[in-house]
Amino acid sequence: MTTATIPIVPEKLLTDPALGDGVGCHAGKEQMNLAARAAGKTAILQQYEKDYPKGPHDQPQSMCPAFGSLRVGLRMRRTATILSGSACCVYGLTFTSHFYGARRSVGYVPFNSESLVTGKLFEDIREAVYKEADPEKYDAIVIINLCVPTASGVPLQLLPKEINGVRIIGIDVPGFGVPTHAEAKDVLAGAMLQYARNEILAGPVQAPRAGKQSKPTVTLLGEMFPADPAVIGMLLDPMELAVGATVPTREWRELYQAIDCSVVGAIHPFYTASIREFQAAGRPIVGSAPVGYEGTANWLAAIGAATNTSADKIAAAQNKFLPAIKGVLSAAPIKGRINVSGYEGSELLVARLLIESGAEVRYVGSACPRTEWSQADLEWLEAKGAQVVFRASLEQDLAAMAEYKPDLAIGTTPVVQAAKQASIPALYFTNLISARPLMGPAGAGSLAQVINAALKNQARFDEMKAFFGNVGTGHAAGVWEDVPVDRPEFKAETRRKLEKKIKKRKAEEMM
Repeated sequence: MTTATIPIVPEKLLTDPALGDGVGCHAGKEQMNLAARAAGKTAILQQYEKDYPKGPHDQPQSMCPAFGSLRVGLRMRRTATILSGSACCVYGLTFTSHFYGARRSVGYVPFNSESLVTGKLFEDIREAVYKEADPEKYDAIVIINLCVPTASGVPLQLLPKEINGVRIIGIDVPGFGVPTHAEAKDVLAGAMLQYARNEILAGPVQAPRAGKQSKPTVTLLGEMFPADPAVIGMLLDPMELAVGATVPTREWRELYQAIDCSVVGAIHPFYTASIREFQAAGRPIVGSAPVGYEGTANWLAAIGAATNTSADKIAAAQNKFLPAIKGVLSAAPIKGRINVSGYEGSELLVARLLIESGAEVRYVGSACPRTEWSQADLEWLEAKGAQVVFRASLEQDLAAMAEYKPDLAIGTTPVVQAAKQASIPALYFTNLISARPLMGPAGAGSLAQVINAALKNQARFDEMKAFFGNVGTGHAAGVWEDVPVDRPEFKAETRRKLEKKIKKRKAEEMM
């Protein structure tokens, strides 16, 4: 099968860096990055560059990455989260977190120009941490520096590691240093694993809430549908293995359980900082996941090899579940060409499941980076004729839609919007695809209902397109009493003034 290759196109900046103002919110990424390095954050940013390589087109478009770290902290029991950043950023992050189901308060340490440059902000953060450090309420307090405090060098690493028995975790999660919110989950998860690993090295630690497993365990790495760990546990049972903790965890003591495993299943393969901690603890890592028939067979074999499980037990697990998976896949076929893109990190797994369900997948775009733990999925998909693009930009996702002309587009909000405007059925990856099981027999038929229902919508799109035509497009978009008159000369004049202002700024910088 021959496939076209969607080229990597450099993103066009919407604003010129020359319009930046110091190292405030409106400074360009480059200025803030340089300021952060000058303020003592070089080591942190270099580690982020190594852990989360951006790719040839800078970084993908995504929500504020700090949302990922905030989400991890807010989902943990007995954990408080404090944000240090501009008020507008904190408002947006807390709004988004509550929109996604957070049911607790987020701490905020406000600042102004004076407290930022004099170091008073750090003292305010330190004071806030001491006030919050109540061992009756919390096991840990997480403090997250957003863009401006990071660029200004606010030194969270100077905070005490522990106050009144409460652990203190300070991290920097700037938008100019961490590419996506999915990877920001790893920033906090990795920091917590490092802290917990050092506690284990120092002496006895707290047991899991449900007690220690009697079987060797598999730690699962990455957020997934709540039923998936239970399904994976069923798959592992004939091998006399069990699922341990899932990272990110829901409470501190689960971090010890996660480290105390026989092998780590990197379901989301971009958790680089977390993988580094597991490797430091001597734990082997297995990529991919038990999705579909081939994926489940290969994953069980890889887990078995990593745990020195006998071939008989591996075969027992495969023989018990693979026929059921094949039956479900054949009973719920998916027919049609589908493009898959998103920023959750499970895009390759979803594409594998769609292909095994009978769909034709020609393009898979992920905002997350390529790692050695995604290599097996990459090779499998490419062998099936799919083009896989890591660090995919919106422009690439849209270009792929124009190139491959799918019957259904799965992607981010702007991809879905563009698809529907082009009369192509589309589904939002995060809410409609991630919210379903993917693993084992339960995942095999989980996508068929929603995918096939969406594919049937093509007739409705064609009918609406035929009825409405080109009404309300371009300059006439919206609801009007009279159709607006396009005035391109006004746009040209505005552009001319903007270019003149940019040239003036650049000339002043050269003086």
